[in-house]
Order: sequence, then structure tokens, then C-alpha cells
Amino acid sequence: MKRVLIIGSSGSGKSTLARQLGARLELPVIHLDRHYWHPGWVGTPKAEWQNTVTRLLQRDSWIMDGNYRGTLEMRLEAADSVVFLDLPPWICAYRALKRRIQYRNRPRPDIADGCTEPLLDPQLIQFIHHVLSYPDRAKPYVMKQLSEIADEKHVVLLQSTKDVNNFLRTPLDFPSVNLVYRNNLAKMPQMARLPFD
Repeated sequence: MKRVLIIGSSGSGKSTLARQLGARLELPVIHLDRHYWHPGWVGTPKAEWQNTVTRLLQRDSWIMDGNYRGTLEMRLEAADSVVFLDLPPWICAYRALKRRIQYRNRPRPDIADGCTEPLLDPQLIQFIHHVLSYPDRAKPYVMKQLSEIADEKHVVLLQSTKDVNNFLRTPLDFPSVNLVYRNNLAKMPQMARLPFD
């Protein structure tokens, strides 16, 4: 476990797990949100973002957290281990709201300076819908990508806080994903790409 990719819905705890796992394994942590966002929530242009991610992936070791569907395949290829935080959407929505209250009007430690989250935001309803719709909107694509690498990489599926705590106790010995999920992929619909992905 030298190159660990952590993925999952907004509010699933990716950045928190990255920090905890980084401390446990003594590996540097890369929060993709710190590299993608610029002050005022200005995103990085697509071509520049591809170059940034390519450069970050060239490091010898890392724990990297973030979604960013457009670069997922290259990140999966570079990782030796993948942790998918597949927590219930209501927990993710609750955590996302709690985080917004906790860090209201100031930047989070995993976000670039100058990106504050106002408590009341016109896009808040859309964001919560985005979080709640993750299982139908994005999870099928993620599971398809994971099924394609599951034989070559250590893929871990964590579906509860208990799973996360157990994983942190023995990350190097934690079993790979139950491949029963692979049998259901053909039934899953194709998901349209949204701007948040």
C-alpha cells in the first residue's frame, strides 16, 4: 500500500480517512480538492487539470482522495490500492451539512484557501440532491471501473463507520471487495455525466 486512492460520495469521509490513513501508514496525503479549486471556487480548466493530476500521480507514494470522474481511470491505473467509501446517502448528506455548519465562512483543511462555504447557499439544495442521488447517478460507473481492476489491485469496499474503523486498525490486512458485486454490473444503467462529477 504505497499509492492509495480513496473515492466515494461527497460527505462520505474521504478526506478524513485520507488524513487518518496517511498518519497510520506514514504516507503523504493529496487532497484533490486543494489542487482543483482556486479562490472563489474557480475550477481548474480541463486540460490543465489533466496535467495536474498526471504530475501528482508521478510521485512515488501517496494517499489521494477525491472524485473527479474525468481523471478516475488514470488514477485507478496508477494506484496499487483503492478504497471505496460506499456509505448510505443519508449519512453522507448529514455529514456534508454538518461540515458546512462546522466550516461556515472559512475554508476546510482539505480545500484551497479562498474557498469558503456559506451556510446558506443558493446551490445547497442542488448539492444535497447530488449527494443523495450518488447511488443511482455515480455508483454504477464506479463499480464498473472497480470490477475491471479488482483482479489486479487491492480494492476495499467500506459501507459503514464500523468498516472504516476496522480498516484503519489493519489496513494492510483488510480483505479486498467481495466480487459478488461484479455479477450485478450488467443490470446497472449508464449514468449521465454531471458537472459535479
